[in-house]
Amino acid sequence: MTVTMGSAINLVVLGPPGAGKGTQGVEFARGHGIPQISTGDILRDAVRSGSELGRRARATMEAGRLVDDELMIAIVRERLDREDVAGGFVLDGFPRTVAQAVALDEIMTGRPPLIVIDIAVPDDALVARLARRRVCGACGQATSVDLSPESRCGRCGGELVLRSDDTESVVRERLRVYADATRPLVDYYSQRPSFRAVDGDRSPAEVGAALAAAVDAVLAERAAGRAPAGESRA
Repeated sequence: MTVTMGSAINLVVLGPPGAGKGTQGVEFARGHGIPQISTGDILRDAVRSGSELGRRARATMEAGRLVDDELMIAIVRERLDREDVAGGFVLDGFPRTVAQAVALDEIMTGRPPLIVIDIAVPDDALVARLARRRVCGACGQATSVDLSPESRCGRCGGELVLRSDDTESVVRERLRVYADATRPLVDYYSQRPSFRAVDGDRSPAEVGAALAAAVDAVLAERAAGRAPAGESRA
């Protein structure tokens, strides 16, 4: 699908597991009236379905490994061909490898260029943060036990549970995998005019404000002509 160049915001949010990519992506997308596309949600839906794909994805995720590039590229390509992304989108969980980023550049041909924001958080802070995270078994909403000590979901009232991939040993493995496979994305994107890094070791509101300011700065530069709107790798 080809869309007209204009004010569309096509945002990729990078960061290690637990950095808050999902939370920030949802809030930004809601505020701008564009879809938030989480590959993690798509995979967890497959796990809950009990399909062959779901069983493969579950085994991979619980071991702290990444789903293969071919699968993720196909999922994202199909999703970005839908009409609701014409005004922009927020991608959470993709790309995770340089190969995926190269494929995404190809998918973005003829579309407004990507804005890439990296949310940076130290490993020890992430381990502590994920140890406090709980997910609703009914609707999938994530929250912290600090915010919901009664162990019920604030959205639907469902029971909050610890995800099997949020235990310390699995979190450490996920961070190792991130460092090996996903961190090189920062090198891949960092020389682009539309790349920004924000400090994620702050409150969600502070991180959200920093992310919004970073996007605004990129858009202002683009409007001033320093990053041409049609530049496919900007």
